[in-house]
Amino acid sequence: MGQKSKTAAKRLLASFALLSIMLLAITGCSGGGKGNAAVDMKDNFNKEGLPLVNKPVTLNVLTVRWGNMGDTFTKNKWLQDLEKNTNVKINWQVMSSNDWNEQKSIMLASGTLPDVIFGSLAFSDSDIVNNLTYFRPLDDYIDQYMPNLKAAMKETPELKQISTFPDGKIYSLPARLPSRPKTTFLPVINKTWLDRLNLKTPDNINDLYNVFKAFKEQDPNQNGKADEIPYSGSGDISIDLLSPFGITDQNGTSMMVKNGKPVFYPVSEEYKEAIKWAHQLYSEGLIDKELFTQDNTMLTAKQQNPDNAIIGFTNQWTPDAVFGKWKDEYAAITPIAGPDGKRYQGGDPAGLSFRRNELLITTSCKYPELVARWADQFYTDEASIQNFWGAIGTVVQKNDDGTYALMTPPEGTSADAWYWEQSVRDFGPKYVSPSFEKKIKLDPTTGDGLKLSIDKLGSDYVTTPFPSVMYTAEEFQELPTLTTDIDTYIKTTRAEWITKGGIDEQWDGYVKKLNDMGLEQLVKIRTDAFDRYMNVK
Repeated sequence: MGQKSKTAAKRLLASFALLSIMLLAITGCSGGGKGNAAVDMKDNFNKEGLPLVNKPVTLNVLTVRWGNMGDTFTKNKWLQDLEKNTNVKINWQVMSSNDWNEQKSIMLASGTLPDVIFGSLAFSDSDIVNNLTYFRPLDDYIDQYMPNLKAAMKETPELKQISTFPDGKIYSLPARLPSRPKTTFLPVINKTWLDRLNLKTPDNINDLYNVFKAFKEQDPNQNGKADEIPYSGSGDISIDLLSPFGITDQNGTSMMVKNGKPVFYPVSEEYKEAIKWAHQLYSEGLIDKELFTQDNTMLTAKQQNPDNAIIGFTNQWTPDAVFGKWKDEYAAITPIAGPDGKRYQGGDPAGLSFRRNELLITTSCKYPELVARWADQFYTDEASIQNFWGAIGTVVQKNDDGTYALMTPPEGTSADAWYWEQSVRDFGPKYVSPSFEKKIKLDPTTGDGLKLSIDKLGSDYVTTPFPSVMYTAEEFQELPTLTTDIDTYIKTTRAEWITKGGIDEQWDGYVKKLNDMGLEQLVKIRTDAFDRYMNVK
């Protein structure tokens, strides 16, 4: 079969799968589905208490999962008990992220959607903003039918802040994930190499330079070869190398917040000085020559080199996630102090736990009040931990003292893979209150517990990120044109300046070209969105 034929066949299969979903959507909550047709919701729906309906009703709920994860999460005992206790049966329509984009385009073009969209992997901000007629405003439903979410929004105002669209309405429900760190990629160093060379853990950029020189010149992996790479990573995270100079970029917007104001950092003096420092390291062979050209496969091959550890320093979530059999040689360390003596770390002081677009009620659904009450069941502490890790008694252990712990995963399964198998994990509505979070006891040596343990090294130094703001339909039309040229130019010049130098001579021309590309308008759009975000009441 030729490539064109394969592509056509794939599209045909995708269209057929989507058509099946659409047919299910039409016969679901709209009242034509099996078990729904004879139900008079006027007398069936309960505004308080359980069950939510006296006679069973089926909802069609679409969710998107990473790759080939499948639908094992539907066996979660909490979800199964929810069906029994509410009388609401869920027809899960589980899609794979592998081919979702094509299927999503067909769905939005047709305008035929299921009752509920579950999880932020399905629709982005722009998908929703540009198709608002397909989704119901939820403000009144939250007010009348969602006491758990209302209480959560009162306790944690960020939930409402991230969920409010530019027109002042809420179209999608938020989440606050439990036990998430404040930091993202902390510096990770080969402690075994430090010990062999009798070196102290570097504290500032001068120390780090000296450690890099020793790593390059003194054969710390003891194989008699000059194969050590003092610093490696990938081009996408090369920005972490600049963090000692106060440069962090949590959301990939080239924006930071300083003194409460949005700042476009690629035209700042701090950025300029950081690039000059990085070039010095590169010119002396202390940075991986393939930093800007290698993909994840090439980087992983270096991180897990079969004969010896060859990387000295990088930025990672946890060392055990990337270094394979060499993982015990590595440890996360406190962020490196910059020329001003201060430390800066990427992340979010409020915690990396807030999400939006975790549940949408479509205008195809005839019973939004029922969906609102159903969704509100997810916003209790115990419901949330069971939908993040797994059910109590299966994955989560409830102790006699009122604390909660995670059980040991089955032999041959990693903790993280087990949680994804047993729960909706990162996706879907949930809320764990800060007070309840103290009752969750995690193993500090693995998985989510290790992330929190490592987090303590850098949480005091986390910078204020440019928030996850919301844009209008008009702004979404302008942004791609501006960011495509501007972002590409910034990444290209950053790579050239780090590898070849020349930033001082080229700086004025660089700033002028950015302005010619529309930098002023880009910053205005970002700033307007920031102001709307900060003014949500």
